Amino acid sequence: MTTMENPPKRRDSQTSHLRASDSNREQVAALLGEALSTGQLSHDEYSERLDGLYQAKTVGELEILTQDLQVERHRPAASPVSYVPGASSEPENIVAIFGGTERKGRWRVRRRTRALALFGGMRFDLTGAEFEAKEVEITINAFFGGVEIIVPEGVKVHCQGVGIFGGFDVPSAAGADPSAPVVVVKGLAMFGGVSGKVRRRPER
Repeated sequence: MTTMENPPKRRDSQTSHLRASDSNREQVAALLGEALSTGQLSHDEYSERLDGLYQAKTVGELEILTQDLQVERHRPAASPVSYVPGASSEPENIVAIFGGTERKGRWRVRRRTRALALFGGMRFDLTGAEFEAKEVEITINAFFGGVEIIVPEGVKVHCQGVGIFGGFDVPSAAGADPSAPVVVVKGLAMFGGVSGKVRRRPER
């Protein structure tokens, strides 16, 4: 467990004892991202507080992470994604051969995902997904097949794939949120295509 060098002091409120929800964590993550973007937190401080966010069990433990920051707490804030930190180092392998497969809803995006579409199709909807890390990598190889990736608003995408007699283009959402993860998309599309689009994250 990482200990902050200069942690803010706790001031109990009427809700401090309540158990923290996913929505509470999403709001605090967005506020920390705002503080990072305005220079109130360094990248190291932001990382330390983000670690504390996922270790927090009560509302009070979340409150101390932002109470020394100049952020607008009166408006509801929501992160474009949910995080579920995990220690898994094994990539997820997804295969579609002469068929189709889809990931949607509340599913976990591993740090590394490897996908193969051979005469088949795939669809990855990240709008309701939970991310295992701040940066995730999806490697896609599509041969005579097609793959579509749906990216939540605010999420930055680095598209590094190559298309040969095919297309490989996954756009990044405009106005990337600093609290959101980075999705790196790699791979090869040969006589096939890898495409993407941006969509608003559904309310929970």
